[in-house]
Amino acid sequence: MTTVPPQDGVAFTHELSAAARALAARCEPRVNEVARRMSRVSFEEIPGYPELPADVKDIEVAATARHGLRLFLRRVHDQHGRFGDYGLFRERAAQRAEEGMPLHLLLRAHALGVYVLWRTLRETARPGEETALVELSGFLLRAQEGIAAAVAETYLDEQAALLAERREHRRLLVRGLLDGSPLPDDATRRALGLDRGALVLCLRAPRLAPAPGSTTPPPIAVRRRGRRVQTALDRAFGADVLTLLDDEGGYAVVAAPSGADGPPEAPDGLAEALGRACGGEVRVAAVTAGGAAGVSEAARTAAEVVRVARAGGRPPGLHRLGDVLLEFHLSRRDESSGLIAALLDPIADRPELTETLRAYLEHQQDRRATARLLGLHPNTVDNRLARVTALTSLDLASPRGTALALAALLLKEDH
Repeated sequence: MTTVPPQDGVAFTHELSAAARALAARCEPRVNEVARRMSRVSFEEIPGYPELPADVKDIEVAATARHGLRLFLRRVHDQHGRFGDYGLFRERAAQRAEEGMPLHLLLRAHALGVYVLWRTLRETARPGEETALVELSGFLLRAQEGIAAAVAETYLDEQAALLAERREHRRLLVRGLLDGSPLPDDATRRALGLDRGALVLCLRAPRLAPAPGSTTPPPIAVRRRGRRVQTALDRAFGADVLTLLDDEGGYAVVAAPSGADGPPEAPDGLAEALGRACGGEVRVAAVTAGGAAGVSEAARTAAEVVRVARAGGRPPGLHRLGDVLLEFHLSRRDESSGLIAALLDPIADRPELTETLRAYLEHQQDRRATARLLGLHPNTVDNRLARVTALTSLDLASPRGTALALAALLLKEDH
C-alpha cells in the first residue's frame, strides 16, 4: 500500500495501478474543458449560483475547479509528493461565508464537481479499464473527504467570526444608546426603526450561582442565559431585539416595527417568558422612548421603576411607570431625603420588621393579606407593626405616617 502524505491535516492510503494513472493522464489535456463544465453545472443546478457576480463566475469558480482538478491529478501521479494544501478552497469558502451563501449550497457545488470529474473519467475510460476506473473513483471520493472537511471548517469558522463581529457591533450600538451617545448616522437610526420611537426594557433576574472558588458566575452560564433571554425577547416581539445583557439581567431596546407609527407594547406573558429563560421570577420594566435620543433617559426610568417596585414590595413581573407612580414620586431625592430615610434606622437591624412593613403597605394595610403572604398569624403581624411604630414613631394608622413609611422604604433602598 502506498501512503499519501498528510495534506492540510488529512491523510489517506490508497493503491493505484499503472492503468489507473494512465487513465487519469489522458484527462489532463481536458482540465480547462472539465473546469468550464463544472462551473456550468454549478450555475445551472444550484440555487444562488446564477446570481453570483460576473467576476466570481468567470474567474473564481473556474479557477477553483481547475485547481481542484490539477491537485487531484498530481496526487494520482505522485502519491509520495506534497502538492500544497487546501488553501484556495479555504479562501473561497471564507468568501462565500462572507457573501452569505448557505453552507449546504457550497458543499453541493463541490459534490457536483466531483461528479463531473468522475463522469469525465468514465467517458475517458476504454474497454478493459473498468478496474482502473473503480480505483480512481475510490481515490477521488477519499480525496474529496479532505476538501469537504476543509471547506466546511473554514466556512463555519468565518461565519462564527462574522457573527461575533456583528454581535459586538450591536453591543456597542446598544451601549451607546443607553449612554446617550448619538448614533453613527441617520441611516442607522432609520434602519433600526428608532426614528419612530422604541420600547426600552430593564430586566432584573435572579443571580446566577458563582463559580467554585469565585464570587462571580461562570462566563458560560452568563452567555447561555443571555442566549435564552435573547431568544425569548425575539419571539415575544417577533423581531431581532437589541440587547445589552449581563449576569443580573440587562436592557433591551425594541424598535418600532416596520410600518408602525410608534414602538410596540410589552406583550402579555413577557415576564413569564423571561422568567422561564432565566430560571426564576424576574422583574421587567417597560418605558417608551420617543426616539434614539430618548433611549438613555427611558433606560434610567425603567431601572428606577424596577427598583421602586421591588422596594415597595410589589411582586415580580412586568412593571410600568403608571403601576408605581406614587412610589416613583416619593423616591425622588432632595434635601429632605436623608432625613426621611433615617426614619427607618431604628429597625435597620430587624429585617423581619422591614419585610412586614413593606408587605403591609403593598397590601393596602390589610393585616390578613400580609399574614398570608408572610406565612404568619395576623396577631404576629400586629405585634410586628406595633414594634415598628414604637421604634420609629411612625403612626401607621394615619395617612401621613403611611406616606412617610413608604417614602422611607423607597429612599432607604435607593442605590
